[in-house]
Amino acid sequence: MSPSVVPAVPGVPAALVVPVVSVAYHSGYGHTAVLAEAVRAGAVEAGAEVHLIKVDEITEEQWTLLDGSDAIVFGSPTYMGTASGAFHAFAEATSARWATQAWKDKLAAGFTNSGSKSGDKLHTLQFFQILAAQLGMHWVNLGLLPGWNSSTGSENDLNRLGVFLGAAAQTNVDEGPDAVHKADVATAEHLGRRVAETARVFLAGLAQAA
Repeated sequence: MSPSVVPAVPGVPAALVVPVVSVAYHSGYGHTAVLAEAVRAGAVEAGAEVHLIKVDEITEEQWTLLDGSDAIVFGSPTYMGTASGAFHAFAEATSARWATQAWKDKLAAGFTNSGSKSGDKLHTLQFFQILAAQLGMHWVNLGLLPGWNSSTGSENDLNRLGVFLGAAAQTNVDEGPDAVHKADVATAEHLGRRVAETARVFLAGLAQAA
């Protein structure tokens, strides 16, 4: 993590640290944008400063925002078993950051949406995780037990799709962004809170060690 994002005063309590979280995402039809907003809301609720960045429209100023972030949450729909082409283009463009280790020791997490319950969403999340690993980042998982896996469960449970690596959502292919399942939105909000809370503790620990 770049020294500029470490609290300047050693010994700052974790509760007073304001982490900077950026959500770098692509949304083809608006469904993934709903999840990005949910991640943002969860992270803001947990006290973070949050930036939403559409990777297919990214500017130099937004690259600078990513460079100054404590955590970056990757998001993309799952198309043909992986992240979208627009997100892959962004991922390849991070090679400049890889070469300089500019994002080393930042936190990372991810979320995705597809039309099927499975839809090979896990592969997209694994792609995000490998991207983060190549950039030297630390992955934050979902931290939820699976829901909707017993006779007393419900499709309204958090983590209703039973994914551990990140937040996964399923939306019918013939419905618009307003049909993104409320439980999936709540799961994405949980991810945002978890990333922000983890970043706060991480930064406070770095300050203590300084």
